[in-house]
Amino acid sequence: MNVAVIGGGYAGMAAAVSLARAGAGVTVYEAGQQLGGRARRVVIRDTALDNGCHILLGAYTETLALIERVHRAPQTAIVRLPLEWHIHGRFHLKSRALPAPFNLAAGLLTARGASWSERLAALRFMRAMQRQRYVLEHDTTVSDLLQRHAQSAAFTRHLWRPLCIAALNTPPERASAQVFLNVLRDGLGASRAASDLLLARSDLSALFPEPAAEYVRAHGGAVHAGTSVTAMKRAGSRLTLSTRGGDIDHDHVICAVSPHRAAALLATLPGLEAPVDALRAMRYQPIYSVYLQLAETCTLPAPMLGLSGMAQWVFDREALCAQRGLIAAVISAQGPHQNMTQDALAAAVFEELQHELGPLPPIVWHRVIAEKRATFECTPGLERPHTRTALSNVHLAGDYTAGDYPATLEGAVRSGIAAARQVLQSISR
Repeated sequence: MNVAVIGGGYAGMAAAVSLARAGAGVTVYEAGQQLGGRARRVVIRDTALDNGCHILLGAYTETLALIERVHRAPQTAIVRLPLEWHIHGRFHLKSRALPAPFNLAAGLLTARGASWSERLAALRFMRAMQRQRYVLEHDTTVSDLLQRHAQSAAFTRHLWRPLCIAALNTPPERASAQVFLNVLRDGLGASRAASDLLLARSDLSALFPEPAAEYVRAHGGAVHAGTSVTAMKRAGSRLTLSTRGGDIDHDHVICAVSPHRAAALLATLPGLEAPVDALRAMRYQPIYSVYLQLAETCTLPAPMLGLSGMAQWVFDREALCAQRGLIAAVISAQGPHQNMTQDALAAAVFEELQHELGPLPPIVWHRVIAEKRATFECTPGLERPHTRTALSNVHLAGDYTAGDYPATLEGAVRSGIAAARQVLQSISR
């Protein structure tokens, strides 16, 4: 059976590796020259950047398993740090070296930047969520959930709100409380290792998609970068994909592109009106990544540091990737930064850093990468299409498909694996 995977991001490459491992003939079509989708390498001035700064958690079991399978040096590809939530100068929470759930409980009770009563309220909130297995009878917003459980302004401002925006890329006033609880369940409420922060030592294309492509090719598959699929139609029991190189027939297709592109491709296939409508109804939130190349080396207090201004998180690329003097700042979700020029935004982030950390070396160059449709807006009760469609040989994969998680790398990988399993089940039948 000849299986096509449209899209070479984390979802598509997870599907391709799963298929290749099982011996299925698989061909990946990626429109861009670089694999990775919205987590890909961007080269600026001979420096490898990411189009969006992503972190992984210890709970990302499927992603870590695939990296272990395809990466040549998985042990050195990632920096694993025990959970340390550090909003510079304002709040500090550190997981303790205790068995779960005592590691988090001790971390909450010893957090700096909140009163004793606020810390107890946060612990009571987590205990209440554990008792109800992190399941809500009716979904609501994160803000409403926190208010109902008497979470203080300090804990909300320094922990719950930035955690919600970092995980769901949606402001708490609009974000799904149930999806937020799913993140708490698997990240903070599970084992000690599940809450570890994992930071890549390379760009995100080199972390997984490129090693995955090598794996697929070594197992008889093909990966075509710079090959855009412009249309898809049924030809009897098979599917015909249109590319610049001509039409190509496949037995199964996994569509692993962004929601708006998936909607356009699926719209020509009768019987897929429901997922197309769901895809077209999705709204989006942006992520801005601001890179500052400083004239000299500059060591941040931690490889990943939280701020309380426009920039929410900054990463020390020198400590992580040996890129001397390079700092990456992340601004998630909507905000006033969307109306600023790139020069003004870079200058504003630099001033924030100097206000927090003191004088810094001057900027040699900067780059702002704006993903205006970085993720779907994760709102209460959002209808998300399933990986399985009404057509037995058409499947979806992407971080936007139905599942417990918001738009994360783990969500993308899990969807790709699920779509591949469905294909393999069809082949076995």
